[in-house]
Amino acid sequence: MTTDRAMNVRVLVGSLRKASLNGMLANALISLAPSSMKLETVEIGQLPFFNQDLETTDTPTQWTAFRQRIKAADAVLFVTPEYNRSVPPALKNALDVGSRPYGSSVWDRKPAAIASCSPSAIGAFGANHHLRQSLVFLNVPTMQQPEAYLGHADKLFDEQGKLVNDGTRKFLQDFMQAFANWAETNRS
Repeated sequence: MTTDRAMNVRVLVGSLRKASLNGMLANALISLAPSSMKLETVEIGQLPFFNQDLETTDTPTQWTAFRQRIKAADAVLFVTPEYNRSVPPALKNALDVGSRPYGSSVWDRKPAAIASCSPSAIGAFGANHHLRQSLVFLNVPTMQQPEAYLGHADKLFDEQGKLVNDGTRKFLQDFMQAFANWAETNRS
């Protein structure tokens, strides 16, 4: 399905910290995206933890708004740190909220990509792959190559959160072009 309109991409950042390295990475990815993509960050920290008892006629308004924003997207970009070799609770909760009620998941067949970073050498590899496992179950076609794990991310940004490494900038620009191609090919 090729259209002349920009592809609407929702960006979910797993870290809720104001000075988050993954937030800085998300901003860099947004700025390096091709013009065929319109990226918008969706805040996930305000989502009440998923509890099926709340899935009633009084479903939390935050859940409803979140589901509508993801459903309206053509693709999703996940940017995640690693917490104990997994994804942060806020990101896992967002996946759960979007996958319910059963049979009406907003994630189904929504093309995605994952980028992760960490001050450590392995760049949140564990979280990146753990998130991929959940996305397989949710039927989210996730871009496999190029993979984006940025190690030593505390050295990649200046005090204002701007990317300072030209090699990383080129890699991320190529990553976003590959994601645009992937999403265009896989969106329904």
